[in-house]
Amino acid sequence: MPPRTSAERNSTSRFPDRRTVLSSTATGGFLALAGCLGLLENGAEVEETAPETSEQVDFDVEIVADDLAYPWGIAFSDDGSTILVTEREGTLSLVDRDTGDHRSVDGTPDVYASGQGGLLDVTFHPAYPDETWVYLTYAASDDDGASATHLGRGRLEESDPALESFEQLFVVEPFVDSTAHFGSRVVFGDDGMVYLTSGDRGFKDFGPDHVSQETTNAIGTTLRLEPDGTVPDDNPFVEDEDVLDAIYSYGHRNAQGMVVHPETGDIWQSEHGEEDGDEINVIEAGGNYGWPIAHTGCEYNTDEPVGADPRELDDVVDPVYFWECGTGGFPPAGMTIYDGEAFPDWHGDLFVGNLAGQYMGRFTLEGTVVEGVEALLEGRGWRVRDVEVEPGTGYLYVAVDDETGPLVRLVPQE
Repeated sequence: MPPRTSAERNSTSRFPDRRTVLSSTATGGFLALAGCLGLLENGAEVEETAPETSEQVDFDVEIVADDLAYPWGIAFSDDGSTILVTEREGTLSLVDRDTGDHRSVDGTPDVYASGQGGLLDVTFHPAYPDETWVYLTYAASDDDGASATHLGRGRLEESDPALESFEQLFVVEPFVDSTAHFGSRVVFGDDGMVYLTSGDRGFKDFGPDHVSQETTNAIGTTLRLEPDGTVPDDNPFVEDEDVLDAIYSYGHRNAQGMVVHPETGDIWQSEHGEEDGDEINVIEAGGNYGWPIAHTGCEYNTDEPVGADPRELDDVVDPVYFWECGTGGFPPAGMTIYDGEAFPDWHGDLFVGNLAGQYMGRFTLEGTVVEGVEALLEGRGWRVRDVEVEPGTGYLYVAVDDETGPLVRLVPQE
């Protein structure tokens, strides 16, 4: 059964050197979205079937660095001259894009490197280098050994790499005795605010009392903060005593991908489901994304649905694309929307890393409708952890989640 968009829910189903060229052609096929899509809720008519084929885009894959320890996040300065990569076990690396040499950045925080925890995402302040702040998300523990997702920042000194004056900005409390589901992507929105994802920490008490539906804590949410970590006055719940002021959206399981659409400014996320149930979402201020009271996945190793059919709940925001129970899912990681010049045929496409499936998904978009999906980088055994566009060249950089994971880039085939 193919994956589905929210528009399809009218069916009866429940749902050698560092520049070595590794590949000379795009791999993977274009997967059609079969079936009649009918009408969207707003009455707009959509095509009955998605395109079955796409123009092949040929590219080469070059190794940039081949000895990073479980790379997790990639960040570029606006001109592409500075590349930072987080390594989950605790190292922040400053990478030379030409030679692949990388130097460890001093001054990073102590991290809880266990299970899915560690040093996670990284992003530059949008005014860098005038504002030299670099933001990190990471798991850290308290005196009792419980852990939580943290956001912090320091001022980057590039010549002798260090994060100076590092400060903790926000802690996703409460601390939990778990090594799972830290979420932890961080981006700056077009509004200049910091957006941070937090996972549900693996709680299994499915139902309305689940921590992701309990809005007095920050677990299972998207958070919106000022660059200094304080809460903006215009956050959606600042007047609601029953909701934590920092919350922007809630009802999330474990969003490990997030990107700001370069044309619309919308916040897009990729989120892990339970047994399948993986999602791509566009985030609305104040939105409840349903976990676990509404979900398209099942409890692990069963065919028992988690929660209700999302169509049954009017106060839940539907995903724009999802993989329901029985499809095999798409365990998603970092994501980007292509806006470079190196691959004009990819302009506006969404790229999402796939972990267990070991490939990168390319999603062609029309607004918020996914019209087709292509699998890239198949057959290499690569768990794709993050993907970013280099601003200067438009090359697509990919971090591979492995003990000696490579950082690679896709370049136009000569």
